[in-house]
Amino acid sequence: MSGAARTTRATRATRATRILLADDHTLVRRGVRLILDAEPDLEVVAEAGDGAEAVAALRETEVDLVVLDIAMPRMTGLQAAREISRRPHPPKMLMLSMHDNEQYFFEALKAGASGYVLKSVADEDLVGACRAAVRGEAFVYPGAMGTLVRDYLERLRRGERVPETVLTAREDQVLKLVAEGASTREIARLLTISPKTVERHRANILAKLGMNDRTQLTRYAIRAGLVEP
Repeated sequence: MSGAARTTRATRATRATRILLADDHTLVRRGVRLILDAEPDLEVVAEAGDGAEAVAALRETEVDLVVLDIAMPRMTGLQAAREISRRPHPPKMLMLSMHDNEQYFFEALKAGASGYVLKSVADEDLVGACRAAVRGEAFVYPGAMGTLVRDYLERLRRGERVPETVLTAREDQVLKLVAEGASTREIARLLTISPKTVERHRANILAKLGMNDRTQLTRYAIRAGLVEP
């Protein structure tokens, strides 16, 4: 084997994991970036302030891993993860959250994420979670399993089911904007659809969820991780 071939193979073997980091808080992004960039095998190569920016950034930058805050304006991390997972060869994804919340956890997995990391312990868990995701392994923050199992067994005892997503991706988008207080015309403009289509989506959402008004929709959107409480 030639020296050039050996060098190329060594370079590939030691190439750092390229990461896209998305969070709407600049200070949080800065802190998370410091944690990741301090590791020789991890490198933040792009940043985004919301889910839509993250999806757009992937058209410009090739990455191995996307780290998404769950709750962001315009497009949440969950919505972005669903979009990203539909790509032909999607990168691995991790969700960051302030909330120790069962529904967020399951929604993150269904959206295609490899793991769920609490911001409160990101300095302890995030590096390990990134490495696990790149290896194709799932990561759940320490202590979560006990909580999830207890909650799950308690729900079974009460005869309840683990929540499931019943809305389409477009209905999720409409619901998020309704919960944020956007008018029908504003939603139509932001999603490039007609006001009549917005009203139809709103009616479908209310019917599917068995709800009657914006207040109930807002509460549901908070529980589903579409908007911050």
